[in-house]
Order: sequence, then structure tokens, then C-alpha cells
Amino acid sequence: MAAPDLSASRRLVAGLLVNLLSSICIVFVNKWIYVHHGFPNMTLTLVHFVVTWVGLYACQLLDIFCPKSLRPTKVLLLALSFCGFVVFTNLSLQNNTIGTYQLAKVMTTPVIIVIQSVYYKKTFSTKIKLTLIPITLGVVLNSYYDVKFNFLGILFATLGVLVTSLYQVWVGAKQHELQVNSMQLLYYQAPMSSGILMVIVPFFEPVVGDGGIIGNWSLTALGMVLFSGIIAFLVNLSIYWIIGNTSPVTYNMFGHFKFCITLLGGYFLFKDPLSINQGLGILCTLLGILTYTHFKLQEQEDGKTKLVQRP
Repeated sequence: MAAPDLSASRRLVAGLLVNLLSSICIVFVNKWIYVHHGFPNMTLTLVHFVVTWVGLYACQLLDIFCPKSLRPTKVLLLALSFCGFVVFTNLSLQNNTIGTYQLAKVMTTPVIIVIQSVYYKKTFSTKIKLTLIPITLGVVLNSYYDVKFNFLGILFATLGVLVTSLYQVWVGAKQHELQVNSMQLLYYQAPMSSGILMVIVPFFEPVVGDGGIIGNWSLTALGMVLFSGIIAFLVNLSIYWIIGNTSPVTYNMFGHFKFCITLLGGYFLFKDPLSINQGLGILCTLLGILTYTHFKLQEQEDGKTKLVQRP
């Protein structure tokens, strides 16, 4: 039994590593595209979806996975939430500093816990619930004292957290409900999300001319957009794989490694300002994150011990 367990552990580590590198990279690449090229947000999201579907189609042709027939109605809600998840988080990145953007994403963990407690009747210990206080307080402190604070940015960040939380809970639930793996589910959901955005984009962004996808873009800008799409494919695939093989909460706790690295990158690459109060907010959030992780690992170890001791 040791060999299969070791193989599964290696696959999990590989999946986490791909997600770590691609998730950090896409934040900086997208921010660079917004700051230096002004590429429209929803159009960039559409490019991500199309590249993701093309990538999965290529994987299917190479027999990396076998598609499974699914009823569109079973995937529609997930496709809609996927659109909202990517669009709102990208709008948050576009309208906030990387620090505020990244700290706001940390709120996904408390929101997921609330959703799973209320709607899925999943129980969490009091210790775990108490760790959400410093996490939330730290996010509020950082956002309030951010010198680039703006209502629109906070609105997009809040919507992004809510939709992302729902999306991540549904990804895990749908994989189990439909008995599909990450690639099979994303293979049907990505083109459906692309179709939804193709209908929506013309109402919010120009298609032709200045600022439109059919515009006078430099080769550098188009190359960065394509590169961003390829990274998005890796991010989307790894999100599905990690959540399907672990849980939404585990995925978000792993995201806190990315949180620290991305914060530092924002301050060094984009010269995002950092006040003392923001620093206190970040430290408060990190304290909550570390405490949460400690208690969560402790509970998992206790659960394993009880399982071994059971006659």
C-alpha cells in the first residue's frame, strides 16, 4: 500500500506546485497588462476561458483524459459562477493595490466556512471559528488604511470573495455529484463560460477600435495576453484538481503561501505603498492564518489517531 500512497502524495505536491507558481505569476502578468497596456478586463477573462478550453481540447486529443457526457443544466450554475469569479477578482486587481487585492482574497476562507456551515451543515470547532477574527480584522485594517482605497475597488473585491467562495464550494460538490475528474468538468464548463462572456462583453467593453479586442494592440501586448491565457489554463486546471482531491478550505489555506509571496512582489515590482497600520493589518491576518493552520493540522492528526485506535 505504501507505493500508491507515495504516488498520490507526489501528484498532490506536483499539483500544489503548479498552482503556486501559476497563481503567483498570473497576478503579476495581469497587473502588468492592466498598468502598461490597458487591456480590457472582461475581454482578457474571455481570452483566458478560450485558451483554457483549447488547452483541454488538446489534452483530450492526446488521450490525457476521456470526456464524459454531461447535461448542460448540470454545469450552467458553475459556468456562471466561474465567469463572476474571474471577472470580479480581475476587476479587484485592476482597481486595488496588489496588497489589498491579495488580503481581500484571504476572506474567501471565512466565507467558505460560513457557506459550508449554513448550507451543507458541516461543523467546525470553536478554535477554528475564533481564528477567523484576526484574519478578518487584519483585512479590514489593511483595506481601511490603504492609500489607494476606493469604494469601487472594495466593491469588486467583496463581490469577488462571495462569488469565488460559492464557486470553490460548488467545484468540489459537482465533481462528487457528477462523478467526474477536474479535466472532465472543466472541459464542459470552460466553453460554456466563454459563450456567456461572448454575449456579455459587447455590453460593457468595446469590441472594435481603441480599447477593444480588435484594436491597434502591439505585438508585445498581444503576446502578454496570450501568455496570461496559458497561465490561466494552468491555474484553472490546478484549482479543479486540488479542490477535487482535497477540499475548498485546504485549497485556500495553501493559498496563504501565495499570499505572502504576492504581497512582497506587489511592493517591489509595482511600488505599492505600505503604511504602518497596513503592516499591522497584514501581521494580524498572518497570525490568524498561522493559528488556523496549526489547529487544522492538529484536528487532522487527532482524527487519524482515533481512526487507527478504532477496533
